[in-house]
Amino acid sequence: MAKNPRQKQKLLYIQKILLEKTDEEHGLTINEIISELDSYGINAERKSIYDDLRILETYGLDICSEKSKTVKYYIASRDFQISELKLLVDAIQSSKFITEKKSFELIKKVESLASENEAKQLQNQVVISNRVKTSNETIYYNVDRLHDAINKNRSVEFYYNQWSLSLGSSEKLKLKRRRGGERYKVSPFALCWDDENYYLIAYDEKNEQIRHYRVDKMEKIELTDNKRSGTDEFEKINLAEYSQSTFGMFAGEKVMVTLSVDNSLVGVIADRFGKNIFITADEENKNHFLARVIVNISEQFYGWLFALGDKVKIVSPDEIVNDFNEHLRKVSNLYKEAKV
Repeated sequence: MAKNPRQKQKLLYIQKILLEKTDEEHGLTINEIISELDSYGINAERKSIYDDLRILETYGLDICSEKSKTVKYYIASRDFQISELKLLVDAIQSSKFITEKKSFELIKKVESLASENEAKQLQNQVVISNRVKTSNETIYYNVDRLHDAINKNRSVEFYYNQWSLSLGSSEKLKLKRRRGGERYKVSPFALCWDDENYYLIAYDEKNEQIRHYRVDKMEKIELTDNKRSGTDEFEKINLAEYSQSTFGMFAGEKVMVTLSVDNSLVGVIADRFGKNIFITADEENKNHFLARVIVNISEQFYGWLFALGDKVKIVSPDEIVNDFNEHLRKVSNLYKEAKV
């Protein structure tokens, strides 16, 4: 009788079975391993399974055994701990730039890094429906193409979209190409994940400035034959500081401001700007400290300040203090004539 060609794959299937079916809480007996092999059309004897387990251990698989009424074998450790996989699932779920469909597909792949029983724990924390997600299914290809351009030192061209309002149609919110459909031409240097969105940081050749673009709003990206420009400008910026100073990745004039901050908000300031900012005591208010930080002045920065209420105050420079006052005045005027 011809030997089953799958017999040569027996070792690989035993590894597959142990990785999928076992963990520290769930083991398999030798008889159960034999039964699992049989479901793949592979016959095995008990003695050969012991030999195979030893080979897999020598190879580096962390196989342990536990003895009660019977001896059960299981994988004790893996490349990723279940807590690490949970963090990956959380990151995928919270990422606006990954579509709902792609999120489910990616989480399925993450689940394959755990045993079937551990994967159930990951499934229990999956909550994607009704979350704000991009509808751009080409996001993966956009990212791949941009990385390719960076590695090849090439500039790129693309259409850039923005939301537009169309009250007379059934689809009231639509993506519309900016600049009247003119293609953007930039030199890409880095990709940055900020505020749950993915951004390209690039040198705008037309305006001769470092700018950023939402990757999920980019369309029909093409590599050009031109080498990147703006290398000197890009080397002047620190990416970590750039994302810290650019609130919600909204650009604005970069300014050093001094804030008087209630001592209770030290964690808020550290989380936003990092621990290496310049801080001194506020001599005029012992319950406050002074923090000097570089920010891009924008309405998003003002919105962040407003959310902190009377516990944070701009001290300097005077022009920013005045600009914030004017911003508050405009907002306040919207409600002055409100009827009670």
